[in-house]
Amino acid sequence: MLFSNRKRIALISVHGDPAIEIGKEEAGGQNVYVRHVGEALAQQGWQVDMFTRRVSPEQDTIVEHSPHCRTIRLIAGPQKFIPRDDLFEFLPEFVQAFLDFQQQLEAPYSLVHTNYWLSSWVGMELKKRQPLKQVHTYHSLGAVKYKSIPTIPLIAKTRLAVEKNLLESADRVVATSPQEKDHMRSLVSQNGKIDIIPCGTDVSHFGSVEREAARQEFGIAPDEKLVLYVGRFDPRKGIETLVRAVRRSTLWETGKVKLFIGGGSRPGHSDGHERERIEEIVAELGMGDRVHFPGRLSPEELPTYYAAADVSVVPSHYEPFGLVAIEAMACGTPVVASDVGGLQFTVVSEETGLLAAPKDDAAFAVAIDRILADPAWRDQLGQAAKARVQAKFSWEGVASQLGHLYNHLLEQPIADSSPEFARVS
Repeated sequence: MLFSNRKRIALISVHGDPAIEIGKEEAGGQNVYVRHVGEALAQQGWQVDMFTRRVSPEQDTIVEHSPHCRTIRLIAGPQKFIPRDDLFEFLPEFVQAFLDFQQQLEAPYSLVHTNYWLSSWVGMELKKRQPLKQVHTYHSLGAVKYKSIPTIPLIAKTRLAVEKNLLESADRVVATSPQEKDHMRSLVSQNGKIDIIPCGTDVSHFGSVEREAARQEFGIAPDEKLVLYVGRFDPRKGIETLVRAVRRSTLWETGKVKLFIGGGSRPGHSDGHERERIEEIVAELGMGDRVHFPGRLSPEELPTYYAAADVSVVPSHYEPFGLVAIEAMACGTPVVASDVGGLQFTVVSEETGLLAAPKDDAAFAVAIDRILADPAWRDQLGQAAKARVQAKFSWEGVASQLGHLYNHLLEQPIADSSPEFARVS
């Protein structure tokens, strides 16, 4: 199998399939990140193989995204959906399947970029078997996540140990914000080399729909206000906080405020239970006539939803970056977000939106009201938000920084421990 003289890299995302439809079960920001980074790297001259786990016999083994970028699905455990917290036991099979695939190539991969802690374990195992450089992006940290959930899963101890080992042994860890780097240092380990390279978005895709056209499509009158949530149904995403905040809004009683809660899988799936819980809260609060659940939103639909909204809300208990925030901002829509993690980096409070205390529906209500009540300021925030994303968060810029890092590492001997160099786009 020959791919000219392009440098070949492997992006590993065990549970986050880059080729799957975004919005399906456990398909969110990580899938978007890996897919777009891979495609942008291919455009910049790399041969990119993205490895994930096959979850159905009906899935294609290889999906070609472009002449130099493809997703490769490996068999590791039963070919069915398995929640991420139950996947660890199947990782040795994933490692072996990766090695078996690699045997088809003229030379082994010299660099892997792993994503999420499960993939980090795979990368560390591969490093034991062959000369290899490992770059890693956490996407979320167990040390942060387990502070925000009531029930700690059995896998927690293993995850925390793997994440610490990874930080101390990887050739480079990529933090997507200064806040995420701070969490790594304070909660995981003082050792290890970290670069700051943010996530990105497709600035030509988002922002391609005019606001008035989008609002007309959804039948939103000029004097109506639309609040939007986009994302998975997961208790940690804070949707309950948003619903209660909108109900507390001083403008809700005018009858002119609508709430769209977009995303999610089908009822009966793991996130279907959370959707049902949110729907029950909506009903209890008497909001059903003005709260709409459009379901999973395709990439083609998202720009229209963002453009139609007066404000996009990201009420997560924690986000290492917050991809939805920059998608909305790219569409010229201001964001109200939790004052946590990477959202403190992507959203500049009072300039591109507002930050509010997580899990505090009263604080979110005040922030949402401030933007809805002042259309001129809303437009000013939206213009600044769009300019910030165009300047700092394009996928092309992210891939360029990653490519620079990859080349830097590939030039070093395997045993080299060159110092970290932070890069903030």
